Amino acid sequence: MLQGTCSGAGKTALVAGLCRLLARRGVRVAPFKPQNMSNNAAVTADGGEIGRGQWLQAVAAGLEAHTDMNPVLLKPEADRTAQVVVQGQVTGRLEARAFREARQPLLAPALASFERLRAGYDAVLVEGAGSPAEPNLRAGDIANMGFAEAADVPVWVVGDIDRGGVFASLLGTLEWLEPGDRARVEALLINRFRGSPELLGEAPAQLEARGGVPVAGVVPAVAGLHLPEEDAPYRMAGPRGAGGALQVAAVAYPRLSNHDDLDALEAEPGVHVRLARRPAELDGADLVVLPGSKHVRSDLAWLREAGMAEALLRHVRYGGRVIGLCGGLQMLGEAIEDPEGVEGGGSAAGLGLLPVHTRLAPSKRLAEVEATARWPAPAAVHGYEIHHGVTGGDPALFPFVARSADGRVLGSYLHRLFDSGPFRRALLLELFGLEGEGGDERARIRAELDRLADALEAALAPGWLARLIP
Repeated sequence: MLQGTCSGAGKTALVAGLCRLLARRGVRVAPFKPQNMSNNAAVTADGGEIGRGQWLQAVAAGLEAHTDMNPVLLKPEADRTAQVVVQGQVTGRLEARAFREARQPLLAPALASFERLRAGYDAVLVEGAGSPAEPNLRAGDIANMGFAEAADVPVWVVGDIDRGGVFASLLGTLEWLEPGDRARVEALLINRFRGSPELLGEAPAQLEARGGVPVAGVVPAVAGLHLPEEDAPYRMAGPRGAGGALQVAAVAYPRLSNHDDLDALEAEPGVHVRLARRPAELDGADLVVLPGSKHVRSDLAWLREAGMAEALLRHVRYGGRVIGLCGGLQMLGEAIEDPEGVEGGGSAAGLGLLPVHTRLAPSKRLAEVEATARWPAPAAVHGYEIHHGVTGGDPALFPFVARSADGRVLGSYLHRLFDSGPFRRALLLELFGLEGEGGDERARIRAELDRLADALEAALAPGWLARLIP
């Protein structure tokens, strides 16, 4: 089990890289995360949903994603409420004040899923969540040491040197652990190191001496590594690709979900994707994307309160184009009705840019899609649907649901809409006259995973890779 000194230490990518490395050696390996908290989700082959990180790790292992790989998924809907998904299906909601008490019953299904994987594969690589060094959360924990204890698995702790203070954070994590938990820590990993290893000097050896745990490797920062992010779209917040010919602004509302739908666009040469949280950040965009939302009506209200709705209407008025994905599609319509209280009940006026109405339904649609687009060209398209909304539309526009009269505004329910190279190329050509490269996103992700696996193979000290295989 890989645990981290903090969120964002690189656990998701490292598990993916190790899965890829083992799979390339012929090991039947599966990824697993007992509890995930993320609004970036993917649909599985068995008809459920899991965190996007475990989807990535399944790709790395050469497997179809399965709900057993992430049996407990918490999807934040508001500051103190989360939707609970157990073994792929929604089971209710969790209030923050009851978080500690409500976790313990979820350990049983998590262990059941883990045991099924353990019985079916040579190795299972487990990813923790956040940090284990949180004594306020240890009682009832199912995400870190609580799960490691229940499943009786050894632990490697990952520290991110790119954040600074990695030796203190690794040693401090060990110091905070209870004796029984500390005894489970088999190794330490230093992640995202930049520069020559000689610069570390005797520090790794000093860490081993003070912590009593060996350092299994110093993993380099892989230049330009571009993999789906699980928790936050860090990459798009930076200046990468700022000189692109086509400027895309993705609206980052408070309950933004499935932001990695834009990864394939960002990877396209000549396209720059940036996040927009303020009205001025839509200025100069050729295309504005409204991504998914975990609480559509709240984010729609935020668009108006923050002045983003007015800026979006101005963008369209002056010839700009807009694409809404899932929740973004619903916001662009004429109205959102919630007769059964999925998001609190009542109704709300949409932005009125698409001629559709949406009704929120208690049952969630979960579906993988492999089909041929009907517009703008008959190209292969693939992705998945995951939504509560029921929205009428025009089948002739598939994979889009609706289009404005002037053709400048489009809406689709398909997550990962841009992943198919032939479809993305046809769309960019239709909307902007841009001759895209048309590379397939899945193939690009696999190539990036191979680069990460190569780096891990070189970074791990001799003998440590063999320890991952029981």
